[in-house]
Amino acid sequence: MKTLIKNIDIITMDADKNRYPGGAILYEGDTIEYVGPFSDLEDKIKEDNRQVKVIDGRGMLALPGFINAHTHIPMTAFRGYADNMALWEWLTQKIWPMEAKLKPGDCYWLSLLGAAEMIMAGVTTFSDMYMFTGDIARAAADSGMRAVISRAMVGPDDTYGQRLKDVEELAEWQNKAEGRITMMIAPHAVYTCSPDFLVTCRKLAEEYKTGIHIHLSETAKEVEDCLKEHGKTPIKHLYDLGYFDLPVTAAHCVHLTDEDMDLMARHDVRVAHCPSSNMKLASGFAPVDRMLKRGITVSLGTDGAASNNNLSILKEMSVAALIAKGYTGDPNALPAHKVVEMATASGAKALMLEDKTGSLEAGKKADIQLIDTSGPHLFPKEDPLVHLVYSGYSGDVDTVVINGRVVMQGRKLTTIDLGLVYKEVEKIVNRLRN
Repeated sequence: MKTLIKNIDIITMDADKNRYPGGAILYEGDTIEYVGPFSDLEDKIKEDNRQVKVIDGRGMLALPGFINAHTHIPMTAFRGYADNMALWEWLTQKIWPMEAKLKPGDCYWLSLLGAAEMIMAGVTTFSDMYMFTGDIARAAADSGMRAVISRAMVGPDDTYGQRLKDVEELAEWQNKAEGRITMMIAPHAVYTCSPDFLVTCRKLAEEYKTGIHIHLSETAKEVEDCLKEHGKTPIKHLYDLGYFDLPVTAAHCVHLTDEDMDLMARHDVRVAHCPSSNMKLASGFAPVDRMLKRGITVSLGTDGAASNNNLSILKEMSVAALIAKGYTGDPNALPAHKVVEMATASGAKALMLEDKTGSLEAGKKADIQLIDTSGPHLFPKEDPLVHLVYSGYSGDVDTVVINGRVVMQGRKLTTIDLGLVYKEVEKIVNRLRN
């Protein structure tokens, strides 16, 4: 059956930045067939004998679903658990000891909780780096979300055999769940992986013909330690190890030299900017404006709920735009339309999904969010992208479609039993903390 969304204001986020006030979107199955003025489609709809489901989008704004380019979705378990700490102390004293208590099956429920939160905030795609990747893949499949999943790799240590087995099992999910699930290889960071182990991970990415997802230049300490140990920055270190011959999505990229950014631009390294997490852990402010001026693709990520503390890309858009202006002293830094692009089209490119999602146009997957614009905080009517970035919040998202399937309508989830998820997550958290 075809679905028609009409009488809706559309912002496509396509290359031409087309907008269609009072326009229409037609999709069949998982694929968009038409985006544009309803007048150009009306006769075609009348001629089509097949039944068409009609959604009246009056008072709504249609956008491509947001893309969370870097997260650790099962870390919903640790939301609010450890505050007011820098990254290294936070990891070693709080997070890693707690993660060691996780059991198979836990991350399914924790990931469903994160999926519910993201869907309700208009996120249709996420890129995750964690363990128990089978649980995460199953949650993505069941929730209807699009996901790029990576097994976090550290080493060398005696767990490599298990991690390699995890990667092999994750590979079985490649292009499963109606093609919604793909994978990347994820060496955790230069400070948790030896040079030889980083090369091992690079070869794994070559073997599986996929990209690399890594934390990179997140803190001043990481850069200082890399300079002491290897005589070069983390960016140059990875370059010398052949990493930039492959697609790389680098999370954070807070502490960069001009040479670093020139290398990244030359080799099309894509960045996942996580402003809330970087501030909460006192890691610093990523030089987003300088990266964008070099033509580097910068997307948005939330990081995990343990360091954010939520999974809302709407929030990250606002934070990113405000930080860029305050940090640079330039009121023109990161305008609203650019930060929405980071959350959509640039996110798709960062995850190698630009042929599938990130914009509303014929031939792409039907990953669509409908935003209710009737709230007083979105009035009077001005540029909807400006309102979205500076005034919008997750509760404005009314309906979410992923791969042609309605996963939320009228703020009600259709694929996740949130009450059951709360019960299961509460059991897990009680066990972990007691």
